Amino acid sequence: MSAEIIDVIKKSPCSKKWIKKGWMLEKINSHDINDILDYNFYANESEVVLELTKPNGKRVKKKIRKGENEDLGLVFDTYLMDKQKTCKNKCIFCFIDQLPEGMRESLYFKDDDSRMSFLFGNYITLTNLSDRDVERIIEMHINPVNISVHTMNPELRVKMMKNPHAGEVLRYIDVLANHGTHLNTQLVLCPGINDGEELKFSIEKLASLYPAVQSIAAVPVGITKYRENLPDLECYTPEQAKEVVEIIEKYSSEFFEKFGTRLVYASDEFYLKAGLPIPENEEYEDYPQIENGVGLWRDLEHTFCQALGSDEGNPDEKKRLIATGEAAYPLMCKLSEMFYEKYKTRIPVVKIENDFFGHTITVSGLVTGKDLTNQLKDKYKIDELLISSSMLRSEGDMFLDSMTVEEAEKILSCRIVPVSADGYELLGKMKGE
Repeated sequence: MSAEIIDVIKKSPCSKKWIKKGWMLEKINSHDINDILDYNFYANESEVVLELTKPNGKRVKKKIRKGENEDLGLVFDTYLMDKQKTCKNKCIFCFIDQLPEGMRESLYFKDDDSRMSFLFGNYITLTNLSDRDVERIIEMHINPVNISVHTMNPELRVKMMKNPHAGEVLRYIDVLANHGTHLNTQLVLCPGINDGEELKFSIEKLASLYPAVQSIAAVPVGITKYRENLPDLECYTPEQAKEVVEIIEKYSSEFFEKFGTRLVYASDEFYLKAGLPIPENEEYEDYPQIENGVGLWRDLEHTFCQALGSDEGNPDEKKRLIATGEAAYPLMCKLSEMFYEKYKTRIPVVKIENDFFGHTITVSGLVTGKDLTNQLKDKYKIDELLISSSMLRSEGDMFLDSMTVEEAEKILSCRIVPVSADGYELLGKMKGE
């Protein structure tokens, strides 16, 4: 595959060899370049030979010498150098299928691209992989690979993902594990479907591949109010959530004795639904799946306490408010109270109910701009509103419902301050630093 060069970074190794915008990259060191993985792998040498085609059709070779980890300086039309692969499944629990109509088009795109897993930590189902793709992962020593497993029962996986190939591709997990590829795995659990005995089966099968399988996370299905013409699913009850936690904690204790790691974890949401205390900081070890909501609550509290204990400054005079989703509300109230006890400055916390997706959705990351502004407008006179940065898209300037931060600030007549899930940053923003 040829890749068009749309720009060449000034003073880069390629610019110094007079490689120009509009040329086509054909090969690196005689290897075909099909996408960004090939490009990164074969370009990672101190000396490379690029085969290129000029706009007039003339084929040329350029020998490039560069420093260690120095980028060649070529820019392509897309980050992947070709189109992103979309999901071929129709999972019964798919959150995107539960979005209402009329949202921006990009939100309906279902990513299932292995390259996005390697580059950005996205989870993949394996159904888009071929034998050659798996060989390439092994050859390039790509680590880790994040996999949405859901169940290790092939027949059940086909039923859950509505893809006839969903079961047979589970063999790729064994192939990758046997070649030493590190795997992080995820199980989205649906009540009465892949929990209970099926959950035990999946945990045992994945654990048998330790240490290649480095973590197993169980998260509950998310149910919005937009499920017309979709399979019947329900949210976990407190009793059902407790059963899941009990199964996972039993295995995690066994694995800690056997492997020295707990290996399998329940997401914070399971503990909150069950009304059980979140595990202590040390039980999450190095927080292998914190981006999946596993230990996020405990890590935020732990780092906030560390920051609070070492801080010697005082907050400024600005009036602030914290807005959060229902799930994190008790924690944010606790942290706000700790802040008050030290500085004698009160920062109220407001729980935002999810009217947009339905009240079964409680995480802060799915709070929309409309719900935020509707529930806060004209009720508080503040200078700054602190929100979780997870409420905003990756660009950081827009909520899930396409309301911009600037629009929300005008409605609320205050500055909006996004805060990441880090206790040190949270304390700093609460103080006005």
